[in-house]
Amino acid sequence: MSQIGAHVDQEDPVGEALARGADLAQFFLGDPQGWKGPEVRYPGGAEALRSAAAEAGVTLYVHSPYVINVATTNNRIRIPSRKLLQQHLNMAAEVGAAGLVVHGGHVLKDDDPAKGFDNWRKCIDGLEMPVPLLIENTAGGNRAMARGLERLEQLWGAVLEADGGDTVGFCLDTCHAYAGGEPLSGIVDRAREITGRIDLVHANDSRDAFDSGADRHANLGEGSLDPDELADVVRAAGAPVVVETPGGVAEHSADIAWLRERLA
Repeated sequence: MSQIGAHVDQEDPVGEALARGADLAQFFLGDPQGWKGPEVRYPGGAEALRSAAAEAGVTLYVHSPYVINVATTNNRIRIPSRKLLQQHLNMAAEVGAAGLVVHGGHVLKDDDPAKGFDNWRKCIDGLEMPVPLLIENTAGGNRAMARGLERLEQLWGAVLEADGGDTVGFCLDTCHAYAGGEPLSGIVDRAREITGRIDLVHANDSRDAFDSGADRHANLGEGSLDPDELADVVRAAGAPVVVETPGGVAEHSADIAWLRERLA
């Protein structure tokens, strides 16, 4: 069975994972809505967190700040985004993370999406990746780089043209796919045809309807997704799983148990 965990508070991700009976923890390094460089809030810093995770047998993943948008033509956003992304890759390596998740971003409303795809190529060309970079599909936006598999295919083509692009991974979010207009049935095979891989699954139910464009997660079995299709996606992907659902220890523990029961 795949490793299953949750997105948790960053002060003690190992303790949060253990409290949920989880195999892994995903967390932020600092303010997800801010431009300050990454920080490790775990007592003792990066090395202490790395050691604690190894001792507990908890796999760590880092989610990059939401403000990062390396696709945009706005230099005041794109250039700082590249810098911040590199800083988070470096810090994720220091804490021993298995990967860094980043959203696909978007271009301005009057821009050709091709500019955004090429900006991704340039970004990957200039990155050092001491841990895998995992690009996540997103739910909304007509100028988004990773809403729907058609856009994802264009994005992946650009990424693979970059030096090191063949090492970039993919994070499949079930809520984002559904809200972005992609049926969950067969999505793993369709995504793999494009990316060749699925490195991580964000298993989230959706509060909103199919193709709503709304990125609002629900606890598993309590939203709009077909429960069997959601479980089938996780099973077919065969990748580590993060639940990014509302609530804390009790709710996440229930969601993890929900998944484990259906995957057993």
